[in-house]
Amino acid sequence: MNKQLSLRDFSLFIAIVAIWAFFAIISPSYLGARNLSMLSIEMSTTAVAALGVLLIIVCGHIDLAIGSGIGLFGGMAAVLTTLYGWPAPAAMLVSLIAGIVVWTCMGAVIVSQRIPAFIITLGGLLVFKGVFWKVINTSTVPVNLGGESNLYSVLTTYYLPSTYGYLLAVGVTMAIGWATLKGRASRKRHHFEVEEPETAFYKFMMKTIGLFIAVTVLNMYRGVPLSGVILGATAVGIYVLTQHMAFGRYLYAIGGNEDAAMVSGVPVHRTTIMAFSIAGGLVALTGFLQTSYAGSSTTSVGDLMELDAIAACVIGGVSLKGGRGTVMGVMAGALIMASLLNGLTLISAPPEIKFITRGIVLALAVWMDVRLNRK
Repeated sequence: MNKQLSLRDFSLFIAIVAIWAFFAIISPSYLGARNLSMLSIEMSTTAVAALGVLLIIVCGHIDLAIGSGIGLFGGMAAVLTTLYGWPAPAAMLVSLIAGIVVWTCMGAVIVSQRIPAFIITLGGLLVFKGVFWKVINTSTVPVNLGGESNLYSVLTTYYLPSTYGYLLAVGVTMAIGWATLKGRASRKRHHFEVEEPETAFYKFMMKTIGLFIAVTVLNMYRGVPLSGVILGATAVGIYVLTQHMAFGRYLYAIGGNEDAAMVSGVPVHRTTIMAFSIAGGLVALTGFLQTSYAGSSTTSVGDLMELDAIAACVIGGVSLKGGRGTVMGVMAGALIMASLLNGLTLISAPPEIKFITRGIVLALAVWMDVRLNRK
C-alpha cells in the first residue's frame, strides 16, 4: 500500500519558509551568510538536546532537567579546563561520563520506584541548577585561559574548508539515499504503508538541494561550522539507533503500550534506563556546545533549553504520549525554534517578547500534538 502525499508532509518546510520570510522582511541581514552561519550553530545546540529528549519522550517519559544539566556539565568542563589546568579533552570526557552516570541514576530511580519522570526530573532541574552555581561559584568561567584556543573553545569557532564542506554534503546525501531505500524495502517486506516512489524522490531531492544550498551559503562566510558536523554525526547515530536496531523498536513499543511491551518480552526497565543514559550524554554534549558558543560558563547557560528541546520535538511530530517521533522531524523542529530565537535576537526584541514567543510556540506545539492524537 502506498502512502498518498498530503499538505502535512510539507507543513514544517512551509513554517520554516514563513519564519525566514518574516524576519528577512524586517531585517534583510537575517538571510545573510554570517547570520545563517550563526543560526546553524544555534540550531545545532538545540537539536542535539532535542535528540536526547526524543529518546525519552518516545518511551513515554519527559525530562525537565535538561537545561540545568546543560549548564552543569558545560560548567564542570570549563572549571576543570580553565581553573584546574586540565587538558580540554580530559575535562570534557569527565563531564560526559558524569552526565551519563547522573542521567542513568535518574532513569533507574524512575523505573525501579515507579515515580513519574516529571517529578524526578523537576527535582533534578532544581538540584542541578544549584550544583551548577556552586561549581562555577556564581561567576563567569571562560572556556579558555589567556585567549589560547583549545578543543573546548573551537567546538563552535572552527569551520571546515569549503571543499570538505561539499564532500560532507555528498556523504550525507548518499547516507540519506541509502536510508530512504533501505527503509522503503524494510516497510514493503513487512507489508507496511510506504510513500509513492515519486513522493519519496521529491522529498529526497528537496533534502539534497537544501543541503547543498546550505553548504554553499555557509561557505560564503567561513564554511560549515564544526558544531554542524557534530550535530550530523549525532543525528545519524540516533537515527540508526532508533530505526535500525532492536533498541529503537523497544523504545517505540514501550511508548505505544508499556504493559503490552512487557508482556511481549521487551526489557522495559533496561531500555528506559538506557534511553536516559544516552540522553545524559547528549545533555553533556549540548553543554559543551552551548558554553563554547557563549565563550564562558555563566549562571544563565542552559536557561529554558529544556523547553526549547521539548518544543522542537513536539513541533517535529513527536507525541508526548510516546510511541511516535522521527529524527528528521526533530531536526526540523529544532530549526524552527532556533530560527525564531535567532530572528528575535537579530531585531533586538526585548527579553519579555522572547519569553512570550517561547510560551506561545510551546503551547501551540502541544495543541498540535493533542489534535493529531485525536485523529
